[in-house]
Amino acid sequence: MPLTLIDVAARILHVVSVIVWMGHNWANVISQPRYRGILPTDPPEAVREVFMAAARREHGTFRYASLVALGTGLFMLWDRGLLADALLLSGAAAPIGIGVWLGLIMVANLWFVLWPHQKKVLGFVPAPVAERIRCTRVTFLSSRTNTILSIPAVSFMILGAHGGALF
Repeated sequence: MPLTLIDVAARILHVVSVIVWMGHNWANVISQPRYRGILPTDPPEAVREVFMAAARREHGTFRYASLVALGTGLFMLWDRGLLADALLLSGAAAPIGIGVWLGLIMVANLWFVLWPHQKKVLGFVPAPVAERIRCTRVTFLSSRTNTILSIPAVSFMILGAHGGALF
């Protein structure tokens, strides 16, 4: 299949969004290697709005990068007629299919586990202190789960493009 402008754009968007999404996970591991059951300190009132806007932007970029990565990946598989085989882990599409399923799990973990708890930790959603502290542990574990899953996800996606004949 000849590369089209849409395919090139999808590939570029896919790679960039994966770097943003997984890079954020890995940067989080580097900056906080161990769990600490503390809350981020609330900024002084004078800078609170600036802090909140920056935090929303950072977390929004991170979250939406996961959707762009997933969407462009699924689009490229669909465009090549491989989506069904990948999702069913069939034949040569099985390795990339495992990567897709890991990506789906990671996106679901991000949007349905990590983000609802992170909103409480950061104070975007009002919550008592005890609940915010509990949520720090959930977000820590959820983030680490995605970081660990990113290694096999990327490995299987590369294997799918460069090692499918092995299956």
